[in-house]
Amino acid sequence: MKLNDLRDNDGARKERLRIGRGIGSGKGKTGGRGVKGQTSRTGVAINGFEGGQMPIYRRLPKRGFTNIFRLDYAEINLDRLQDAVNSGKVNVAETVTIDSLVRSGVLAGAKDGLRLLGRGVLTAKLTIEVSGATAAAKAAVEKAGGSVLLLAPKAGAAENAA
Repeated sequence: MKLNDLRDNDGARKERLRIGRGIGSGKGKTGGRGVKGQTSRTGVAINGFEGGQMPIYRRLPKRGFTNIFRLDYAEINLDRLQDAVNSGKVNVAETVTIDSLVRSGVLAGAKDGLRLLGRGVLTAKLTIEVSGATAAAKAAVEKAGGSVLLLAPKAGAAENAA
C-alpha cells in the first residue's frame, strides 16, 4: 500500500444536500420549509415558544440567586502539600504562600485566596499563610511543628466582583 492509495471507506463522507435546486431534487420549491407561516421565513427566533401555551421556563418557579460578593478560593489538601515538599517544589525554610505555590506549579492560579484542607498527613514543618483553614488541617500542621497564619480576605476582591 502507498500513501497515494489511501482513501476513505465507502459512505464515510456524505455530500451535503443542496436545497432549492428544482423539484426533481425532492427539496426544491419551498426548500424543506413547508408552506407559508413564520418558520418558512428567515430571521425566526422562537426557541421556548410553545404555541401560546405558557412556556415551561415561566411555569417553573424562580429559585436561588448568585451572590456577586462570593469569594472563590484555591484549595489545597495536606497530602498534596506534602507531595510538593517531597518533590522539592516547596522550600521548607520559606513561608508557604499562595504566590509561592503558583510559582512552583503546585497550584494553577491564585484566585481570591488559599484555603487549607485536612485530607492526608503532613510531616514537614511548614509556616503557611492562608485565607482559611479547616480545624483538622490547622491541627495537623501544628502537630508537625509548623504554624498556620490566617490572612484577612483580599480587600478589592469583593468590589471587583460587583
